[in-house]
Amino acid sequence: MAARVRALETILTRKGLIDSAAIDVIVDTYETKVGPRNGARVVARAWSDAEFADWLKRDATAAIASLGYTGRQGEHMQAVFNTDETHNLVVCTLCSCYPWSVLGLPPVWYKAPPYRSRAVIDPRGVLAEFGLKLADGKKIRVWDSTAELRYLVVPQRPSGTEGWSEERLADLVTRDSMIGTGVAREAL
Repeated sequence: MAARVRALETILTRKGLIDSAAIDVIVDTYETKVGPRNGARVVARAWSDAEFADWLKRDATAAIASLGYTGRQGEHMQAVFNTDETHNLVVCTLCSCYPWSVLGLPPVWYKAPPYRSRAVIDPRGVLAEFGLKLADGKKIRVWDSTAELRYLVVPQRPSGTEGWSEERLADLVTRDSMIGTGVAREAL
């Protein structure tokens, strides 16, 4: 796939249809300024800083903005925290409202009608299809994003990560864990 992308970029650049510097800016934007890495940094900060976690619970929009992640479709945010008793799952039943500033581009499945309808009707079944089997007694709370409010799931911090740096903690956080279709990676 990488070779195909490079070949396509080379052809388009040689024909003068794109500027390779512009492509570099776009790639850098989605790799470092917009995307799941940003959300992972928010989660890692919440895991390592109790005051920040409290702020994130009270006013996610301001807490996230304090880290520089604002803008496109992330203007009004609410963070929901997974616990031993409750697992949170985010969906947008009407369209595909999604917090780009912290999660990047939405995955295709997030916008698909089957996910949008089944996440509400059968969240446990949907999670199983993602490979996530929760204990029968664990409650699943489904949050419906809207144009006015978008959600970020703060997954539970994996055990064995005490004393880890925020950067190392962020490596355990996935896009899916911040939507609720997954959990954080285990500490290795």
